Amino acid sequence: MTKVLFDRRKIHIVVEQTMHDFGPAPDRPTLKGAAAAVVGNPYVGDYVEDLSPAAEELRQLGQELGELLIGHLGGSSEAIDGYGKGAIVGSNGEIEHGAMWHIPGGGGMRTALGKGEAIVPSTKKVGPLGARLDVPLTHLEWSYVGSHYDAIEVGVPDAPRPDELVLILAMSIGGRTNARLAGGFMLNDRGQPGVPL
Repeated sequence: MTKVLFDRRKIHIVVEQTMHDFGPAPDRPTLKGAAAAVVGNPYVGDYVEDLSPAAEELRQLGQELGELLIGHLGGSSEAIDGYGKGAIVGSNGEIEHGAMWHIPGGGGMRTALGKGEAIVPSTKKVGPLGARLDVPLTHLEWSYVGSHYDAIEVGVPDAPRPDELVLILAMSIGGRTNARLAGGFMLNDRGQPGVPL
């Protein structure tokens, strides 16, 4: 049996539904949510050159968190059109321990969604107990979609302890409420002359 590197202590879920934002009510409320896994950090206490053994287990965690979050956002991956990820490293760890989450976490989330062409935006930091993180969100098919430049604030009151990580995935349904970014692109602008790839 394969040894578990990342002992899971808890999963924290947050879902935000916006009915209006001081303007016209949207056709449907916008939703955004995040799933945060609080796990032990197996690499604290010493410099470890090769962090690649973490990838497979983190990818599986990313898929599981993604499936869980889809369920909390209504159960249909088809409706989800934005995503992001982040990590908070406990004080005994190093920032690179948070970076371990980027590729496998994003890949696992794409597997859960069954889609996602755009890069998954991300952020990370080393922080104390109760640290909070603004996790960026962008459109999952094309990062330039202006209506979906957003973020969700995530934190777990009793984490990360010094030897823990908080690994976060975030998703959204709809962009910002009443989005009207001057000069912003829409998804159907992709591939048009003069538009970024």
